[in-house]
Amino acid sequence: MPENNAGNPEPRHDGASERPAVPASSASDADVQEAAPAKRRRRTAAKAPGNPLLGWLREIATVVVIAVVLSFLIKTFLFRAFFIPSESMVNTLDVDDRIFVNLLVPEPFALSRGDVVVFRDTKGWLPPAPAKTQGPFTWVQDGLTFVGLLPDNSEQHLVKRVIGLPGDHVVCCDAGGKLTINGTAIDETYINPAEVPQVRNFDVTVPEGKVWVMGDNRNHSADSRAHMETDGGFIDLKDLEGKAAVIAWPLNRIKTLDNYPDVFKNVPAAR
Repeated sequence: MPENNAGNPEPRHDGASERPAVPASSASDADVQEAAPAKRRRRTAAKAPGNPLLGWLREIATVVVIAVVLSFLIKTFLFRAFFIPSESMVNTLDVDDRIFVNLLVPEPFALSRGDVVVFRDTKGWLPPAPAKTQGPFTWVQDGLTFVGLLPDNSEQHLVKRVIGLPGDHVVCCDAGGKLTINGTAIDETYINPAEVPQVRNFDVTVPEGKVWVMGDNRNHSADSRAHMETDGGFIDLKDLEGKAAVIAWPLNRIKTLDNYPDVFKNVPAAR
């Protein structure tokens, strides 16, 4: 009688050797060995630095852009560069000196007697500027001037020293040949000592909103005295670019500019 194997069935053999089940998503050992170096190569490529020259150029470009922006902001709101084209302020300023002008004077900081100021020539004190010669790199110079990296070479600005503020009574000269302001004689120690100033008599009271200016090189300065007959010789406060603060060039002349407070300390306030 054949045995009943229902409770203990024998394994079936269909001619194929048994193999352990392998998930469809698994890879063979060979696949793993081949894939590992490829992954390492990809990770190495991802971490590899870029072209060092491009990185260097990007850094330089960033620094240049920041410098240009800062220079423009400084030139617009704080300081502006000018150069001195004439001898009217010798010895305080020499021809071709480069100066920085404080744009915060006369506002919000007040103007003082003795301040050296740069102002726009809205009165026609200067002859018309000659036509500008255009060259292949003129736009570069204009751009650098615009952002403040080069001084303004325009000759339609003047530089003088403030002698009279609004309301001041300025007279030349007393019996000793000295300038008087509101009745007080002053000893002008900033005047060019190489020449004795020629006496040019005047008696003016500075109107509101204007100033009276004179050059330190008195015999070679077409200042307020030279324009009394045309416009009174006064300069509008609104035409002031600012107060000359520093000589920046040449290197052997770098210094701050003095407004000689001791010269004017005894001058009473204007009535």
